[in-house]
Amino acid sequence: MKIPVESSTSYRGRNSRPNWLVLLLLIGVAFGVGAIGALVSPGVSTSATVWYAALLKPVWAPPNSWFGPVWTTLYGLMGTSAWLVWGERYHQSRDIALTAYAIQLVLNALWSPSFFGLKSTGTGLFVIIALWLSIAWMIREFARVKPAAAWISIPYLAWVTFAAALNFSIWRLNP
Repeated sequence: MKIPVESSTSYRGRNSRPNWLVLLLLIGVAFGVGAIGALVSPGVSTSATVWYAALLKPVWAPPNSWFGPVWTTLYGLMGTSAWLVWGERYHQSRDIALTAYAIQLVLNALWSPSFFGLKSTGTGLFVIIALWLSIAWMIREFARVKPAAAWISIPYLAWVTFAAALNFSIWRLNP
């Protein structure tokens, strides 16, 4: 439910300016989640690099050099979409949407330690399926509050769909 703005002096009108510090904070939190995953990922962790290189992978697996730029872009989009929802302070579904966002952030942070840290393709697969479901839920909730935030999140869902297919293929190829 949106509260109509009667004039520029209404409560909402005075307080609806963009808060750029919150935008930076939300993007920073998203990048912090990425940093957690990076610590145990190939390129940073020697043991993860050796383990991942030894796994059989499908022919369509992208080179490792793609993951950093893609995730960097996605974390920026994630923080921006959360900021758009956060800005809708008077929407009755805002808190649910931000809860869905927080849950998917936690699952996102758990995937790399599950897959690379534990060296478990099965545990990684379980986490990435839960992550995919939480992203779909988040997009649905974002669409209720701020449709633009939902649209900005579609590339994230698409990439996690691809990553889940890759995780599944690696799990199948490495019994």
